[in-house]
Amino acid sequence: MFRNISAWHLIIVLVVVLLLFGANRLPGLAKSIGQSMKIFKNEVKDLTDDGRRDDTTVAPDTAPGRADGTDVPPPPPASPGPPRP
Repeated sequence: MFRNISAWHLIIVLVVVLLLFGANRLPGLAKSIGQSMKIFKNEVKDLTDDGRRDDTTVAPDTAPGRADGTDVPPPPPASPGPPRP
């Protein structure tokens, strides 16, 4: 798709961007685009990590916590009962 782009095409695009946004706003625009890309990459990474984590989870009946991810305290130890005579 971009195989036929030459240096002249890039220069024309840069001039048009400069005319539309002005030289004063270009650094802020570039910074906001960079921050948006960083957030997007982090979200994609988190989604792929969640997918991997879901594949390797333990069955709910053997998991140490509840299904919603919160931990449940262990049950109290069984009382020994009344003493035997």
